[in-house]
Amino acid sequence: MTAAAIDEIIERALVEDAPWGDVTSEAFLPRSARATARLVPREPGILSGIDVFARVFELVDADVVIELGSVDGAAFESGVTLARVDGSAHSVLRAERIALNLTQRMSGIATLTAQYVNAVSATDARIADTRKTTPGLRILERQAVRDGGGYNHRYSLSDAVLAKDNHLAVLAAAGTPIGEAIRLARSRVSHTTRIEVEVDRLDQVEDVVAAGVDTIMLDNFSLDELREGVAIVAGRAIVEASGGVNLDTVAAIAETGVDVISVGALTHSVRSIDLGLDVDVTAG
Repeated sequence: MTAAAIDEIIERALVEDAPWGDVTSEAFLPRSARATARLVPREPGILSGIDVFARVFELVDADVVIELGSVDGAAFESGVTLARVDGSAHSVLRAERIALNLTQRMSGIATLTAQYVNAVSATDARIADTRKTTPGLRILERQAVRDGGGYNHRYSLSDAVLAKDNHLAVLAAAGTPIGEAIRLARSRVSHTTRIEVEVDRLDQVEDVVAAGVDTIMLDNFSLDELREGVAIVAGRAIVEASGGVNLDTVAAIAETGVDVISVGALTHSVRSIDLGLDVDVTAG
């Protein structure tokens, strides 16, 4: 995450939340009022976004003092103090909701990712995210996956070749064999660009691997089919499993010998961790 990218996300969120100022604080609170606040989790989890949390307050008011009590990737229990904030009550309350929203979501993603990572810890399989992220928040959500011990898939459509079912359907309609399409794609991209192809049938595996892909994605395969697919690939490419992955199935999928398991649920259906900002306001 770059500082500029983080600031851009936060600034958009602040404008969205108070486009013409915080009329409640301006109407009710004296300008001299001071606030001390503690970031406190209401449930255990894995922390992610603590620097983002602090940056929200800094962008609202450079005079706010923030003390961090933990780091991204660290486990926490409910009731502990993860950060302390001191400054103008107007500034603290102005930043509160945005800081919480971003950190709660990132910590939720990190916590869920850690559960998947722990489930496959007896194997060599990696847990990876997908592009099923919240528009505008991808950079934060992918950092949260890393904080939970997972890995990132391609960041965008510009980063790697990944031919999926719809691409293959177009090729089939045009009468182009998959092996020929892969070799042509290789000739069109830089030597540093990786090529991955998704298949949904065992009889596609050999042709795809023989054409020289870097990664083959076995989509919605049964456990027996995954084992057979891994045997066919025989180390010639990275094997990724996708589809039908949840916390009840991921360990068995990992035990088939696949190298990577991609999990869209890490970002597209995660529940935010319950974090609270306990605020004490004084007249100043």
